[in-house]
Amino acid sequence: MYSFDFVRPATLDEAVAALAGEEAQALGGGQTLIPTLKQRLASPATLVSLGGIAALKGVSSSGGTLTVGGGTTHGTVAAEAASVYPALAKLAGNIGDPAVRNRGTIGGSLANNDPSACYPSAVLASNATVVTNTREIAADDYFQGLFTTALEPGEIITAVKFPVPQKAAYIKFEQPASRFALVGVFVAKGADGVRVAVTGASEGGVFRWSEAEAALSSNFSAGALDGLSASADGLINDLHGSAAYRAHLIGVLTKRAVAAAG
Repeated sequence: MYSFDFVRPATLDEAVAALAGEEAQALGGGQTLIPTLKQRLASPATLVSLGGIAALKGVSSSGGTLTVGGGTTHGTVAAEAASVYPALAKLAGNIGDPAVRNRGTIGGSLANNDPSACYPSAVLASNATVVTNTREIAADDYFQGLFTTALEPGEIITAVKFPVPQKAAYIKFEQPASRFALVGVFVAKGADGVRVAVTGASEGGVFRWSEAEAALSSNFSAGALDGLSASADGLINDLHGSAAYRAHLIGVLTKRAVAAAG
């Protein structure tokens, strides 16, 4: 590690002001950022902790929409979203280990947009809205590539609004050491059709599998996917699995997610 200033604002306005400083970096739960600092892959002059801002925490439901504060931990999502959006709660409850779930936050995960993170698939498949201190961003516009999002410098995720679907499920094939998704598929059926989001597989990060969406919107059953196969083009090819293997997993896990969603 190296020396840096540490600021812990109590309000969102204080956090925005602190992030306006030169070389300032927001800190959520720190489950990604702290290891990054240790490896000297980032070196902000000031860390602005969002952990003390009560307004960023909590889970609420109204009018068919589940709203999760950006500073809400995975463990809290797992516990408090279960009665309203079970698929999202199950996803959150299987992120990392208990230490990660009790420190990591949904806003931190989405701001980082790791290509193997679980939450991006839930946001994209649910057609959720990412709310910041300045605007609202549709899921289809938010994710812009590997570790890249629509967030501007100093912009803070204050909440995520999830339209609760009629049916949904998330199935993850874990990389056993990290518990990140080697491939993860989130399927959500809503009034406007079916959305299928895939994480862990692509060099460009989370993406929608449009062919599966079309098939499932006509017939929401695992059998509707028979004969469909995901392309291996642009998929991750590493020591944990080839691009072809990941393409195969996408098909298998999508069928399992549809069956689990019922």
